[in-house]
Amino acid sequence: MKKFALIPYLFFLGFIILFFACNQTNKQKSNNETILKGSTSILVDETLLPIIADQVEVFESLYAGANIKVNAKSESETVLALAKDTSKIAILSRKLNSEEEKVFESKKITPKTTVFAIDAIAFISNKRNKDTLVALQDVVDFMKGKSNANIKGLVFDNPNSSTVRYMNELSGLKEMPSKGIFSFKTNEEVIRFVSENDGMIGIVGVNWLMQPSLKMQPIVDKVNLISVKGIGKSAYYAPTQNNLAEGKYPLARDLYIINCQGYSGLGMGFASFVAGDIGQRIILKSGLLPIKMPGRNIKTRKQLENKNK
Repeated sequence: MKKFALIPYLFFLGFIILFFACNQTNKQKSNNETILKGSTSILVDETLLPIIADQVEVFESLYAGANIKVNAKSESETVLALAKDTSKIAILSRKLNSEEEKVFESKKITPKTTVFAIDAIAFISNKRNKDTLVALQDVVDFMKGKSNANIKGLVFDNPNSSTVRYMNELSGLKEMPSKGIFSFKTNEEVIRFVSENDGMIGIVGVNWLMQPSLKMQPIVDKVNLISVKGIGKSAYYAPTQNNLAEGKYPLARDLYIINCQGYSGLGMGFASFVAGDIGQRIILKSGLLPIKMPGRNIKTRKQLENKNK
């Protein structure tokens, strides 16, 4: 009888040990990572790398305890890595689709999506090409196999990139055609190729052109930013902040932070930073369009000071 009397006691003791063990694990996790400190990695669509690299640099300079590793991949590779738990945070130019969301629902995780900027897909040409205008319909027709005297070829970064997906959807194509189409791996390689070859139109993320690195600046100086006429439109527009704000540029796209951490970690802190005042100022300075225009504090004085006194 005494033996059986010990069983409830042992169950209770086991529960107490498990409770404190769980609390200790959560405490250690909390100590290792908060919204402003700890280490994490983020997956980034390679076409968006420059603006995210700037955001991470400023974030880490303000919060010394934060360490964020940026892993740039094509869009398809980024989404696949996110689903495989390679990282819990991704920067994309689209939201997750219903099938992708089901993957996280099966893991009892609800992805938190934050839109933080409006980007643009840009067309570029060699500096020796004096024609800096192109009709989007001509580009679409070229992708469908129709020849065009003004387009020698289209140059993409990667067959799995967001720019390829965007242009395929716009053209009603399921996959990238082969005739007259060139692809590399990165936007940097596209810009370099176009700078050295006449008649080519490169298709890149515009943030690669607005604030290039010191290494890329001489190469970017050798290409033209092409103004685009939308399908069924009559005017040409460059991917400027003003044209993006007024909805005139035909190849604009929203940018998103997809946070699948499932807890209040560094990913949430970084997303809040990018969507906040400082992060939006960085976007404004980069040439992209912030989702929320940073405010300006203006001080007024009732009378002017006389500095000659």
